[in-house]
Amino acid sequence: MFESAEIGHAIDKKTYDAEVPALREALLGAQYELQKQARFPVIVLINGIEGAGKGETIKLLSEWMDPRLIEVRSFDQQTDEELAHPPAWRYWRQLPAKGRMGIFFGNWYSQMIQGRVNGEFKDARLDQAINGAERLEKMLVDEGALIFKFWFHLSKKQMKARLKALEDDPLHSWRISPLDWQQSKTYDKFVRYGERVLRRTSRDYAPWYVIEGVDPHYRSLTAGRLLLQGMQAALANGKTTEESAPPELPVPITNELSLLTSLDMTLHLEKDDYEEQLITEQARFSGNMRDKRMRRHSLVAVFEGNDAAGKGGAIRRVAAALDPRQYAIVPIAAPTEDERAQPYLWRFWRQIPARGKFTVFDRSWYGRVLVERVEGFCSPSDWMRAYSEINDFEEQLTDEGIVVVKFWLAIDEKTQLERFEAREQIPFKRFKITDDDWRNRKKWPQYRSAVNDMVDRTSTEIALWTLVEANDKHWARVKVLRTINEALEAAFAKDKKSK
Repeated sequence: MFESAEIGHAIDKKTYDAEVPALREALLGAQYELQKQARFPVIVLINGIEGAGKGETIKLLSEWMDPRLIEVRSFDQQTDEELAHPPAWRYWRQLPAKGRMGIFFGNWYSQMIQGRVNGEFKDARLDQAINGAERLEKMLVDEGALIFKFWFHLSKKQMKARLKALEDDPLHSWRISPLDWQQSKTYDKFVRYGERVLRRTSRDYAPWYVIEGVDPHYRSLTAGRLLLQGMQAALANGKTTEESAPPELPVPITNELSLLTSLDMTLHLEKDDYEEQLITEQARFSGNMRDKRMRRHSLVAVFEGNDAAGKGGAIRRVAAALDPRQYAIVPIAAPTEDERAQPYLWRFWRQIPARGKFTVFDRSWYGRVLVERVEGFCSPSDWMRAYSEINDFEEQLTDEGIVVVKFWLAIDEKTQLERFEAREQIPFKRFKITDDDWRNRKKWPQYRSAVNDMVDRTSTEIALWTLVEANDKHWARVKVLRTINEALEAAFAKDKKSK
């Protein structure tokens, strides 16, 4: 793959000077059109050999374009905060919004290649990282992102010649970094693993471009032309979402006999039993959260359910067991304009807790396969692919020691109607009932079908759904707390076995 980058391409200064003005004008035009349309972000991943002109080329491109619309990010050593989260968290937080360009140095490819070169892990883990990168990029592209992946290359001979020239030049020897010297010793390994990564991850939706780095004129014009061609092609494809959406996928048919219909909705607790079990489980939860083993974990609880199923009351009983500094409650409503300018999962990634902490999601990322599906706020292809994206997201969380518990609080139609009517009669509860609640009630069969599909497709071994019989609020609250405690204690026991 790198052979074509070692031919020795060069562009003379006269040709370069003649081409640059038109290229700059076209790049600026494309950049402003990108901002105007605000349909997609541009993500540029910079990788390659040290000294091949990565930084110089991006600096020049930033001068050619409007730097106010470019976000240059460098990912070096992970911070303590980043180490306390899944690896992709640090990249997700820095993604550019629609209409903007983000340039990533030290990105996920840099980390995986350098880690393998340094012997931090074996080929199996490198392959896992490659697969993860492919899934991440496919999801970003499905969300509309335009991805450029540039590898700036030097042959081993070219790299050594550059280092020798700089070393002998007192005015420029400072430009040699420790990483330059390190890579000169590990060049063969770096190229071998780099080529393996490039071959595995160059896809039609996110291809690699290998650019020879010896001649600054050639590499700058080549990078600029590639950016321009890709942006112009994407901008010209200016169809609306409805016009460009793929054909609708068939909606899965759900049998009437399902997990939800098999729940025993008569389960209940008498008041005395409820109060005794509630305080027992709250004390147990408080102890688990203070346990020293919790330093290796964090906790995420997802609350979904029918309207008026008692999610708020269950969340309050869970929170009552803890110091407010130990947890955060994130209520999920319709996305803001800033959130709409990012991939769907972006706003949830940003709320993932650090080790030892607990985050409650009151509604969650499952909105895409529930309300957005039923109300038609996204296309069938969007919510169908969301199942695999969500499973991948939750797998990344659990891989980092995050305990994920997911609750669906279920009530029957009769109980919901009774609670709706009661809320309308009680002054301090009237705010809880809205026109949307009544409108959603008319779509009970559609929501039931969506919930059955959701549980079937996303109740995995790593993140099971717990269906909570919530006709009786006492029963539901105790079951929620007990499930959280059992999940934490199972994680602690697994830690002990792995030692």
